Amino acid sequence: MRTSPGTHRKRSVREAIVPVRTPYRLDLTAVVLRRLSTNVVDVFDGAVYRRALGDPGAPLLLSVEQPAPDVLAVRLEGPGADAHDLAAMVRRSLGTDVDLRLFYAGAATIPWLHAIAAAAIGVKPPRYPSLWEAVCNAVVYQQVSIHAAAAILRRVIERYAFPVEASGVRLFPFPRPRTLLDADPVELRDLGLSINKINALKAVGAAIEAGGLEETALHLLPTPQLLEALIAHKGIGPWTAAVVALRGFGRLDVFPMNDSGVAKALRTMTGDPATQAEPVIDALRPQQGMLYYHLLLGRLNATGEIVLG
Repeated sequence: MRTSPGTHRKRSVREAIVPVRTPYRLDLTAVVLRRLSTNVVDVFDGAVYRRALGDPGAPLLLSVEQPAPDVLAVRLEGPGADAHDLAAMVRRSLGTDVDLRLFYAGAATIPWLHAIAAAAIGVKPPRYPSLWEAVCNAVVYQQVSIHAAAAILRRVIERYAFPVEASGVRLFPFPRPRTLLDADPVELRDLGLSINKINALKAVGAAIEAGGLEETALHLLPTPQLLEALIAHKGIGPWTAAVVALRGFGRLDVFPMNDSGVAKALRTMTGDPATQAEPVIDALRPQQGMLYYHLLLGRLNATGEIVLG
């Protein structure tokens, strides 16, 4: 863990009241973005969502509250904060304008999912602020439990990030590709990453730095072509590509299949060990990606991490 060297740079503040498409719940949207309360990048205290963005050496500090059902109060502080479009920033990261009527219509035909969706109405699909962060999360979460992956990723972030303080909360900006490219593989292994995941992250980081993986160009692709372009890179298989498409690009027309956590969540939510994901996914098209977030909320509710309703 290191201390940021950039705190001496000139800071500015920008604030805005941003309208949202209702129903909207910042609390649940922040929860599905962070996954677990141990997340040190996306921090939510029950009322305020916070994170550090941009240059890890002199980050922008973002804070978001929901003072009324139809608006968010957004504050951005740091070097060049006054040049940023706050509405666009939260539109991407917190899904403020996403219309989910098609998902709710499909969920209404599935009693167990309808119960979760009704209790969680207002949750929106969040997105990571960069392709790199989306890929890192997807790769680290491959083939391990949510708690194990979260612990590994937290150790990596705390080792290589520059922590900053915001309203008494310590925030860790997500490390840039160059940071992990320069990291000692032995040290990364000691932090819990497998050799295959280390190689995958370094390959993707190199591709992003070289321009071979460019977010703006990928964003223009239809979802099937986006998945193909992602899978073409070492370390990104079909499941990882689907998670990146969903969490990094907001593509609700994908669902990460062959996920042991999904299978377990389905068994838990339905009480039926024979429940299959495919019929549920078919009923939710073209917004089947929202099932991913609702299964996460259902699991967190079942374990007492959150309380729906």
